[in-house]
Parts: sequence; structure tokens; C-alpha cells
Amino acid sequence: MSNENKSEQPKRAQVNKRTERRKERRSRRRDRRRERSQSKQYVGRLIPVWLKLLIIIVLSLFALFIGLIIGFSIIGDGQPLDVLRFETWEHIIDFVRIEE
Repeated sequence: MSNENKSEQPKRAQVNKRTERRKERRSRRRDRRRERSQSKQYVGRLIPVWLKLLIIIVLSLFALFIGLIIGFSIIGDGQPLDVLRFETWEHIIDFVRIEE
């Protein structure tokens, strides 16, 4: 029995050392996290969300109009700015309604 106790003691000491190391690492991690969270300050947004959405919508519309102009003038052999006239769209809609 005494031999078993002697062999168990070094094992227990190793286990204790491991658990102590783990606890130390965890406490260091906690300390680092606390320091980071305390040192961080809120930085305001440079561009608000509503302005980003507005910019995206405006750029999308701009790209749409550029695509319409290029398509109507190059592919369709029309005047570039005629695509922006209301009469042109009335004419296109009339073609669609007739075919139905």
C-alpha cells in the first residue's frame, strides 16, 4: 500500500501543477480582456447608415441611366438622350401592350 501511495503522489503533484497553470492562464486572459475592454473607446461612424443607403441608391440609379443610354444609343442606334424622354417609354410600352 505504501508503494501505491508513493507513486500516486508525483502524479497528483503533476496534476496540481497543470491545473494551477491552467488557472494562471485563464486569469491572465481575463486580465487582458478587461484591459482591452477598458482601453477601447467608442469611435463614431464616419458615414451614417442612412447616408450609405442613399449613396448606394443614387449610384445604382446612375448606373441604370448610363446603361440605358449606352444600350439605346450603341445597341439600338438611337440618340443617347432620347432614352430619358417620356415619349420613348410610352412608345416602348405601346409595343408591349400590343403584343399581349
